[in-house]
Amino acid sequence: MNTDRIEKRVLLKAPQERVWQAISDYRQFGIWFGVSFEGPFVAGAPLRGRITLTTVDPEVAKMQEPYRELAFNIQVERVEPIHHFSFRWHPHAHDPAVDYSGEEPTLVTFELKAAAGGTLLVITESGFDKIPLARRAAAFAANEGGWTHQCKLIEKYLDLHPQA
Repeated sequence: MNTDRIEKRVLLKAPQERVWQAISDYRQFGIWFGVSFEGPFVAGAPLRGRITLTTVDPEVAKMQEPYRELAFNIQVERVEPIHHFSFRWHPHAHDPAVDYSGEEPTLVTFELKAAAGGTLLVITESGFDKIPLARRAAAFAANEGGWTHQCKLIEKYLDLHPQA
């Protein structure tokens, strides 16, 4: 079992350009993911977000509720239309009393590939082995389940909003 990386694959029944919009536009991303960012995704730029709850699935929104208004930072790495978007963040950093800035952030990537019937989206988060041992397993488990939910959320979002 790989403890350093999570990889999720989902075939989305939408054109690659539409999936790209849902991932690279910070407002659309926020709707399905359940976050509000202070501005757009720009390669090399830091960005602050806060949990706002997804609007596409009430069950997932209930799971997000304990984290509502939780602020967090990302560092946008790459924005390469219409194939690649990536950022770094501190996973499972939910305790406002803890300063996570001294930890090595993980890298989250969204890779899009044209596929029969739509677009293959591959979401990968790597770098868990660099998280302090005391919180590594919990961060990995939380994000393993979280990315499973996010694959379903983007699929539902695209079904609800086939056009941008």
